[in-house]
Amino acid sequence: MARERITLKSNADIVLMREAGLITAAALKAVRDAIAPGISTLELDAIAESTIVSMGAKSNFKLVPGYKHTICSSVNDEVVHGIPSKDKILAPGDIISVDCGAVTPAGWNGDAAFSLVVPGGDPELMAQRQLISDACEGSLWAGIAAFAGAKRLNEVGRAVEKSIKAAGRYGILQDYIGHGVGRSMHEDPAVFNYQTRDLGPVIEPGLVIAIEPMITAGGQAVKILADEWTVSSKDGSDSSHWEHTVARHSGGIWVLTAEDGGVAGLAKYGITPVPLES
Repeated sequence: MARERITLKSNADIVLMREAGLITAAALKAVRDAIAPGISTLELDAIAESTIVSMGAKSNFKLVPGYKHTICSSVNDEVVHGIPSKDKILAPGDIISVDCGAVTPAGWNGDAAFSLVVPGGDPELMAQRQLISDACEGSLWAGIAAFAGAKRLNEVGRAVEKSIKAAGRYGILQDYIGHGVGRSMHEDPAVFNYQTRDLGPVIEPGLVIAIEPMITAGGQAVKILADEWTVSSKDGSDSSHWEHTVARHSGGIWVLTAEDGGVAGLAKYGITPVPLES
């Protein structure tokens, strides 16, 4: 990506982006709290929509041409972009990844995702699915920690890949990656989840990105289903997707879509996130 296409944010901009991040976090928390056997992914979508609207914002997913929902809900072998449906009912032991975003009246965006194993299933299957979720979440925080001190952006991708490989033999999606966030939900630069030959752009204060590893329990090959949105593992293996919007500002790093700003996730790396004052 050309460096001149990257829009750096001021500290004041990042403070405003934090509002979008907290609204996104609240919507995801409401969905997480509602996940249980028997609920449909369309019901989860309604919960996210209600939360975002009640906080004075709008769904930025609905601004994507052709997409009509507030969340993406991807179950088991579906990795990303799963469409909510009244017919998709969660069963005990399913693994679901929920992706969501919000845009504030001021025009700033947040974007985040989590995976969760639905309670009540076969213990062995649930344990296997929890392992892939833990591996994916762990790689997200490894990438965020790298971003805190990186000089070039692909240091993030290298850290994400290293963490995933240390956790087990997982497939890392190649064509679905992270991105910049700001006035648009998807901006430059591209944020890879693996090491590339290109070191990526120089990291400067004001860079805000979404780091979002997506992995499968099998191979990295995926297919797009007949709905033309849902991305599924080609070999039918389980998957996981985690994401946060993260700012690198003049005083440090701040995880905008984490309620605590990233304190818990970064503690093991000895990194303390630095919030900005409005």
